[in-house]
Amino acid sequence: MPLFITIRFLDILDILLVAILLYQIYRLIKGTVAFNIVIGLFSLYLLWVIVKALNMELLGSIMGQFIGVGVLALIIVFHPEIRKFLVFIGTNYNLNKIFAIDKLFGTHRERTYTGSTIDILADVSFSMAKSKTGALIVIAGTYDLAEQVRTGEILNADISSSLLRTIFFKNTPLHDGAIIIKDDKIISAGCILPLTQRDLDQTFGLRHRAAIGITENTDAVTVVISEERGTVSFAKNGELIRQLTRETLFDLLEDNFKRKGR
Repeated sequence: MPLFITIRFLDILDILLVAILLYQIYRLIKGTVAFNIVIGLFSLYLLWVIVKALNMELLGSIMGQFIGVGVLALIIVFHPEIRKFLVFIGTNYNLNKIFAIDKLFGTHRERTYTGSTIDILADVSFSMAKSKTGALIVIAGTYDLAEQVRTGEILNADISSSLLRTIFFKNTPLHDGAIIIKDDKIISAGCILPLTQRDLDQTFGLRHRAAIGITENTDAVTVVISEERGTVSFAKNGELIRQLTRETLFDLLEDNFKRKGR
């Protein structure tokens, strides 16, 4: 009797979902050390399959024990990537909105930023760039960024050009950290941010790596001023736009917060 392969709609959906999952995993680990680790683990697994096929019992048994604890090893080795993947799902697919989790716990909410705040940020950024004053400004989206806020000094101060320049002045204790802005207030200064684990150009300093890192895991955006080059950059969703003009920065900030009451 001839054999026929029956392909159901669920089989096609299954393949499609697996392909999407693998693609998203690739996006998360590309350009990081984790990508090389995955290649190494795949090579090791392929070697184990060959050893089993050749009936090399001693080597196969040793490698089998290692493969047996592979899941636990993967969790330990890839815990930053796993965390990033889970954050990616929750952020990009808006699961909190679908299940109304944000309303239940009140952890995420839309924020509004006035035109004067955006004007001040654009003006002071290029004022500090002109004097080559390094700065890192985080503007919160729906996330509270409570973990990062706790690493700095709580201010809860109104935004002003003079205060921003004072915070980032070289001889002040808070100038090395980031400031976090929420709802037209400077909530905290001198904050420590997570650094991106991606392989970046060697010209990127710690400020730029931190600016990218915080936007990889949250919907915040960052403005970073280079102390060495006197340039202004903007980061969102883990991507950095460099060599901005004042008008471009203003447009980026306005476009980003237009949906939040602008």
